[in-house]
Amino acid sequence: MRHFPVASKRPRAQALHLAAEAAAAQREDAFWLLWDGLLADRGRQDDPHLWELAKQANLDLDRFETDRRGPEVAARVKRDLHSGIRAGVVGTPAVFAAGVQLDGEPLDALSACATLRASREI
Repeated sequence: MRHFPVASKRPRAQALHLAAEAAAAQREDAFWLLWDGLLADRGRQDDPHLWELAKQANLDLDRFETDRRGPEVAARVKRDLHSGIRAGVVGTPAVFAAGVQLDGEPLDALSACATLRASREI
């Protein structure tokens, strides 16, 4: 998973990516808990909702706030965004396998990639 906040499509994208990365700074599984919570309720992306998701993930809220506004988390998200731009990403989701960007829906693309790999191993 890499960050690619597209602010032109989603004005809160940067804030959401920073929050997810701040959760990961405490525990890797917390990233996915927060991310899944954000995807499950796209209509609620304000700070109180982020704090509620952080509480549900049992995060230290003071650290969460400090991290999501801190330079390390910002640098990580920025690095991922620039990496995506260099790789030719123009939107999300974008899926890569073995350094090659796959076309189509992510699950379909990964399934096709796995099928191709399996056929070459026989």
